[in-house]
Amino acid sequence: MTWQFSLTGLLIGVLVGLTGMGGGSLMTPILVLFLGFSPTAAIGTDIFHGAIFKSVGAVRQRALGNVKARLSGWMLLGSAPMSLAGVAVATWLESRYGGGVESVGGKVLGVALLVGGLGLLAKSFFGPGGARQDALKLTRRDRVIAIAIGFFGGFIVGLTSVGSGVFFGLTMLLAYPLRSSKVVGTDIFHAAALLWVAGAGHVVAGNVDLPAVGWLLIGSIPGILIGSQFTVRIPERTLRVVLASTLTLSGVKLIDLPGSTIAVSVALAAGLVTLCAILLARGLARARAGQSASR
Repeated sequence: MTWQFSLTGLLIGVLVGLTGMGGGSLMTPILVLFLGFSPTAAIGTDIFHGAIFKSVGAVRQRALGNVKARLSGWMLLGSAPMSLAGVAVATWLESRYGGGVESVGGKVLGVALLVGGLGLLAKSFFGPGGARQDALKLTRRDRVIAIAIGFFGGFIVGLTSVGSGVFFGLTMLLAYPLRSSKVVGTDIFHAAALLWVAGAGHVVAGNVDLPAVGWLLIGSIPGILIGSQFTVRIPERTLRVVLASTLTLSGVKLIDLPGSTIAVSVALAAGLVTLCAILLARGLARARAGQSASR
């Protein structure tokens, strides 16, 4: 069962490259529910895999000019040590109580993601849209907020593997007046560094399936390169809707409501078809404009 790993990696890679979110939120449940991993092994494998493939995405986002490196650095000051604390707690809980604690924690986090996704979706349509910008001068308050975001988010990532994109992406959208493409790039850049720290902790703890990581990377590396290219072409509101939809679907999956697997699969398929239609329509419009200009 190797092609399933690569296909999963491809889908997750495109999603992360496009939105900066959804990697741990979807990868860990997929490994547990469909590929037979224990919760702790799924978390460790997902985090170590994410460290490698998000590094590829981080290089691409940096080349596209979508990374606020100083903001990433301030978040990392809080997230790196707390991710190791999360790894230690996850390993201790698994050895003492088994997978039940992680299941309950996943449902609690799923509710939070669902509420956050619906809130961001509403804000995309009804909130003010003119304050977003590319430049960001970090004040003392901004740096304190960044460290606080990293402090709480890092622990969540180390404990559950969820949050490297979901938590950080959402909080940056709310805390800083940056365009979505800048949030995506900065989030992937920060997540790459954070996941190397947490991933090393899981390797030491023996929670990583290295062969599975290799097969996942075969799909996820080209996937994140493809998705990263599209982030600069999609309109701001469309990208924010994609971000919100990813949060909502992640929450539904973690809560594990009856029929959630079918609902998430249908929603992802519909979203992919819609995205392809948007990109095709924009491509045809540019081609027609080019033909009109040449006449």
